Amino acid sequence: MANEDLLLRQMPHSLEGEQAVLGSMLIDPDCVKNVMDRLRPGDFYLRQNREIFETIYTMFSYARPIDGITVFGEMEKAGLTDGNTRSYLAQLMEITPTSANVLEYAAIVRDKALLRQVAQAAGEITALVQEGMGEAGEILEASEQKIYAIRRGQSAQEMVPLRQVLPDVLDRLGEMSEHENHLPGLSTGLSAIDQKITGLNKSDLILLAARPGMGKTSLALNVALNVAREGKTVAVFSLEMSREQLATRLLSSEALVENNRLRTGLLRETDWEKIAGAATVLNRLDIRIDDNPLLSVADMNAKCRRLEGLALVVVDYLQLMTSAGGGRGGENRQQVVSDMSRMLKIMAKELNVPVICLSQLSRANEKRDDKRPMLSDLRESGAIEQDADIVLFLYRDDYYNEDSEKHNIAECIVAKNRHGETGKVELRWMPEYTQFSTLDKRYDDED
Repeated sequence: MANEDLLLRQMPHSLEGEQAVLGSMLIDPDCVKNVMDRLRPGDFYLRQNREIFETIYTMFSYARPIDGITVFGEMEKAGLTDGNTRSYLAQLMEITPTSANVLEYAAIVRDKALLRQVAQAAGEITALVQEGMGEAGEILEASEQKIYAIRRGQSAQEMVPLRQVLPDVLDRLGEMSEHENHLPGLSTGLSAIDQKITGLNKSDLILLAARPGMGKTSLALNVALNVAREGKTVAVFSLEMSREQLATRLLSSEALVENNRLRTGLLRETDWEKIAGAATVLNRLDIRIDDNPLLSVADMNAKCRRLEGLALVVVDYLQLMTSAGGGRGGENRQQVVSDMSRMLKIMAKELNVPVICLSQLSRANEKRDDKRPMLSDLRESGAIEQDADIVLFLYRDDYYNEDSEKHNIAECIVAKNRHGETGKVELRWMPEYTQFSTLDKRYDDED
């Protein structure tokens, strides 16, 4: 009896819901566009229903008229018909009470499809555990990826036809043309950098590297603050500074009160007024801070998946991160850093958000007459350069030369840029507020 129950048990689906969606599209072609962005052929459990929807999907893509007769004709051309297809299409139109409720019907079909995906993922996870292949941490990471793929409404393994990608690209182009800044990505808040790298683009790994004391953490926090001001969620993983230190820097930058005064408590009456106003502003922003110094990329990825509306991830900094095994040391540190940089790029793609990762530089630049950083100065791994979509270096001449004419002026060197040109821009550095701003003057590679 138990075996019979197992054989008769079916995966979750709603025959009535699937038929109502298809019937609605056949009797009212105007509702087809409302269903196309909510359902995919794989959401239909019954093969015949799936083939009908796939036919309508293709016809919609080519702007062909959709009704019972034209759909049957297309299915006949594709060899998808049998003796019952014509009568089944007619039945779909007859049993559908109204097309006005098509979105409710689609929601039922989508809900059942999600349940089937969960059940499938659960079976795959169980198989991973029973096979005993890999460590518990690896199986947990694979399990989270499967569930996260479902949450995003995407399969981790399906290939997507170009015709499904192009509408999103065209919509994005339309959105950009309507905005004044014409940036495909998020603004950094520094127009000179934005023009060079076209903003912070989704799935990009942006490497911000400099020698200690150049202000790379400050620049990353300035960018995070600007993105959060746009109503976005920002995740900041600080492996070097505590959450209180980060909050103090953000407060100093927002209030324009000297960072040293905030750290020592030597505040004036006017400072308190600025701090109160800045605190009110910062309280409205969604910036999440994690200062656990033992985080791995897998830990960060798992935490970011749980954040709704995530737009940017900041990691400070690469060389302090632990490997998945939990150790920072090891016989081959270069390989460990290479693996982590690759995992950060994968994380950026999975989360579909830009990831800014800070990195230390080797001392090689200090041995040269021209101490501006170069790609070869990236510390411990050349793979970092390969994985990053954009590499930014910070350089301040007055850090090395007290008599420099460029006092409190920083160069942001775009050493690698997959989206456009490389070059340099000048930024004003305000150390008392740990803040950068754009100068009116910008320059590219000059002698």
